[in-house]
Amino acid sequence: MSGAGTDVGDETHAVVAAATRLLAVREHSRRELHRKLARHGWTESVRQAALDRLEGDGLLSERRFAVALVEQRQRKGYGPLHIRAELIDRGIDADLIEEALQDAAVDWDALLHDVAARRFGRDAGPPDLAERLRRGRQLSRRGFPIGMVRGYLNGLSRS
Repeated sequence: MSGAGTDVGDETHAVVAAATRLLAVREHSRRELHRKLARHGWTESVRQAALDRLEGDGLLSERRFAVALVEQRQRKGYGPLHIRAELIDRGIDADLIEEALQDAAVDWDALLHDVAARRFGRDAGPPDLAERLRRGRQLSRRGFPIGMVRGYLNGLSRS
């Protein structure tokens, strides 16, 4: 006996399978998966049902995604402002973003100094004003707060 309910169930099963394949590669946010599944032409209700099932089964977790992204981006030398903005773009709740950043227990100041050392090397003397401004802009673009960047630059002038 086949009916509309069976077709929707089969379609939901196909969406769950497709989403599971995507999740096997890396963690995704719900918004990312929703967008990727929409490209395949599945209806909104089927996509929502599939994502709800994945969350219920523990295969889709916004928290796991947020923590993984924070860890990955800080390893690549990005600061908390860049990471926060990326998580917001991917649809993660603000409270969950703050939890993920706290749980990462990253020493952002030490990360900034490490990034600066790799990017600019260790100079024999303090850089001139133009070089300090250039470094400040680059570190700000990587997502480090201006106060932290300013502290780093002030340390250079005392060197």
